[in-house]
Amino acid sequence: MNALPRPASGPAPDEAKTAAAAPALALRRIVLSDFRSYRRAELAVPAKPVVLFGPNGAGKTNLLEAISLLAPGRGLRRARIVEIERRDAAGPGWAIFATLDTPAGERSIGTGRDPAGRGPDRAPDDEASDRRVVRIDGAPAKGQAALAELVHLLWLTPEMDRLFDGGASERRRFLDRIVLGFVPDHGRNLAGYEQAMRERNRLLKDGRLDETWLGALEQSMAETGVAVAAARRQVVGRLAIAAEAALGPFPIPDIALAGETEAELGAAPALAAEDTLRRRLAEGRRADAEAGRARAGPHRSDLVVRHRAKAMPAALCSTGEQKALLVALVLAAARLLKLQRGAAPILLLDEIAAHLDAERRAALFDEIEALGAQAWMTGTDAQLFQALGGRAAFFMVAAPPGEGTTLRPAPQPSSTR
Repeated sequence: MNALPRPASGPAPDEAKTAAAAPALALRRIVLSDFRSYRRAELAVPAKPVVLFGPNGAGKTNLLEAISLLAPGRGLRRARIVEIERRDAAGPGWAIFATLDTPAGERSIGTGRDPAGRGPDRAPDDEASDRRVVRIDGAPAKGQAALAELVHLLWLTPEMDRLFDGGASERRRFLDRIVLGFVPDHGRNLAGYEQAMRERNRLLKDGRLDETWLGALEQSMAETGVAVAAARRQVVGRLAIAAEAALGPFPIPDIALAGETEAELGAAPALAAEDTLRRRLAEGRRADAEAGRARAGPHRSDLVVRHRAKAMPAALCSTGEQKALLVALVLAAARLLKLQRGAAPILLLDEIAAHLDAERRAALFDEIEALGAQAWMTGTDAQLFQALGGRAAFFMVAAPPGEGTTLRPAPQPSSTR
């Protein structure tokens, strides 16, 4: 479905103005096959914000999840590959194809479940059945890491509304998604650290205290762990400065990192921090074996956020204030990414209007426009996005009984209900 017909001749003055202000990074077309509630769907959009509205369960978040898989990782739901596929799929597996405008020109991404891992002889927990493949501009990519250089995404979902009073692991994941936009190697360092840690935990659990083997794993954890901590520390420092430019109705968040490795980096060179972490791991083997986990390292660090004006930890703020703090952090990260990469990230904002009053919604829309960011926003009521007016493309999402999810262009909401 093409929501933006191309004119037969040159653009009209208003269109030329819109094109000049178009995002440098924008998704222009996406095709889904056997993805969640979509049998097959094709959507072409302009290089400006997009609003998806429709009833709960229609498939709005499913589309955002598909877009999130154009970046490295497991997407905004962190689902396994086998969980994404449409239940009655008869083809080779779910697939996504997208074309994007980027600062370097038009690029294409294809990704989906590895066909080699699908079939009656494959168990759901088979490693090969839970693997996805990536193609960039029609050529096979060596891995998902190649996507980090091409496109960057930031997202907010309703599950993140209580990010600040939940577990530290979710805050680390939120921070790492931001860090990946500034330090492409961050994903590889993080994966290397976690792999070495899992192998060390397994050896300790089995009682195999092989000095050489454990020493090599702890050396790897120290090197990659300090790299992870250094990247987080650098980005948090920059993010704290960028957050000072919070919009009027959004609170200024004070942010910091809490962790032994980060503290060590603040007082000593990276090599000294590596030696310290390696020593802690070696000295803690027996205690770690009893605990069933490593008790030292950046996997235990936390992102600390406070509401500056109220001098209050974010976890103690109201639901609305927590949402406002979260939006302020994402906008600060988007501003930084635009400075570094020359283009604002694509924003995926699921049910973004929830817990934001009209003033904050209008301020958010204005900031998205000022950033030149393509934001994909969802909601059950199109009227919540009325302040966007002609600055966004609107699509109705529906799920007719017995059919896959459908998408169709819709007019912008009127000023009266």
